[in-house]
Parts: sequence; C-alpha cells; structure tokens
Amino acid sequence: MRFVPTRVHGILDWLMGALLTAFPWLLSLDRGRPEGYIPMALGIAILVLTFFTDHELGIVRRIPMVVHLLVDGLAGALLASSPWLFGFADRVYLPHLVIGLTAVAASLVTRLQPADRSRAAG
Repeated sequence: MRFVPTRVHGILDWLMGALLTAFPWLLSLDRGRPEGYIPMALGIAILVLTFFTDHELGIVRRIPMVVHLLVDGLAGALLASSPWLFGFADRVYLPHLVIGLTAVAASLVTRLQPADRSRAAG
C-alpha cells in the first residue's frame, strides 16, 4: 500500500542525499575506502535524481516518480548490502544496512504520482 505523499518523499530525499554525502565525516569513515565513498556517491546521485524528479520538490521535473522510486530501491539495496559486497562488514555495517533498508521501504510505500499532477490530470 502506497501511503507516503511524494512531497514528503521529496523532503526526505533532499535530507537523505545530504546525509549520505556527509556520512564519512559524520561517522569518521575512511573516504578512500568503500565504506566511505559508496554512501558519498549514492548521496550525490540521490541529490541529482531528486533535482530532476517530477514531484513537488523537483527543480527540473523530467524523471517520472516511478523511475525515481525504482532507482531509490536499487540504491537502497546496494547501500544495505555494500558492507558484505565490498568486504567492510567487519569494520562497519549497521548504518549502511539501516539506511539502505529504509530507502528500499520508502520506495515501496511512496505514492506513484505527485499530488499536483494528480489534480491536474483529474
């Protein structure tokens, strides 16, 4: 069931993108190793994706919300599994796992159409 408005998702996207970009500094992670650069890269990607997404907080509204949510889910799965895929689970795994699974969950419960587009179409 999709109950999270796209506006709320957009707010969380901007915050999550900034948080992931700052992750290595906030958690004292090595920026030259996967545990640091994977969240930074995904954070920057989320910010770019959000900038171009067709929702209330998108700046250049070109990417459909369905595509955005697919990318969010895949990025979350990558982040959640990255400690094991890239071999740093022995140093840190919980923040990557929790935030990654949160992103996957958000991609599954966010509405597919922004409210301002739904009203215009109806």
